[in-house]
Amino acid sequence: MPSLPPALEAAGARLLEGGLDIDRDLARELVRLPDADLPLLIGLAHRVRVARMGPAVEIESIVSAKTGGCPEDCAFCSQSARHASGVERHPMLDTSRLLALARRARETGSTEFCIVVAVRGPDRRLLDQVCEAARAIRAEVGIEVDASLGLLKDGQAEQLAAAGVHRYNHNLEAGPRFFPRICTTHTFEDRQATCRRVTAAGMELCSGGIFGMGESWDDRLDLAFALRELEAREIPCNFLDPRPGTPLQGREPLRPLDALRCTAMVRLVNPDAVVRYAGGRELVLRDLQSYAMVAGANGLIAGDYLTTLGRSAELDLAMLADLGMPPAAAPLTRGARPAPR
Repeated sequence: MPSLPPALEAAGARLLEGGLDIDRDLARELVRLPDADLPLLIGLAHRVRVARMGPAVEIESIVSAKTGGCPEDCAFCSQSARHASGVERHPMLDTSRLLALARRARETGSTEFCIVVAVRGPDRRLLDQVCEAARAIRAEVGIEVDASLGLLKDGQAEQLAAAGVHRYNHNLEAGPRFFPRICTTHTFEDRQATCRRVTAAGMELCSGGIFGMGESWDDRLDLAFALRELEAREIPCNFLDPRPGTPLQGREPLRPLDALRCTAMVRLVNPDAVVRYAGGRELVLRDLQSYAMVAGANGLIAGDYLTTLGRSAELDLAMLADLGMPPAAAPLTRGARPAPR
């Protein structure tokens, strides 16, 4: 039997036998493997995922609770007030509507329900509304509540944690060198500061990025290692779905094989995180969505996204059944690292 490429052997020894992480040099060797070796890279990512996190897949639903009108200039985002994207503005949904949507999410297999608003950061009124909804959902639905409200100030993360918010989503979106090319109204360091406020308040951090915005592989590694430094519990892997009216509207979608390589890279750099397929997977992965579930991912966003359509939870559940991957009955906990041999 032919031997594995040395980078794969070294990564497997560290991650599966030594209970260790890989360093930047080894990660760079892995992403440079030729397409002919991609199935081997994906296979290692899947083995690491199962060994460190188990076979279950965590399903999440999200809702755009306040849509459009965001003052930030993120180049990928159709909800920015600075882009002529045609997205209609909608005010904050009330608690009764969020309760109904959370019940639907629970009925279709989700263990997490994320309330997302399009703002730079929450004011006092918005924060109070989200906290009220979180308390009501936790009391009446039996599903974990997550939130994504933009940049947080001192004391706001503590208020959300006290209301029972389980995870707070604040994507880094890109690595620090590439970030200024996609956003100028706040900095990469601003996003890091919010992430640190989240974990200091006792919530789990959900933070990921978007692949396919024109970044290099080194930029992607920057992102993966920045997420590891922040100890992100959940990492959404989004793939750019170029939105009309945004500065990135003309970009070609990422190659499906590169999307698989991105997922495997994120898993191997962050072996103990929930790696979740999110926006753009239907466009970029197409018929490879089931194959993508053996590339290191152990989470899905089911249903629609914020301003784009996804696919039904029923289709995703059928895919997982075909793959022999059970939906998680509760949010996944951090895996136990194997003892060094």
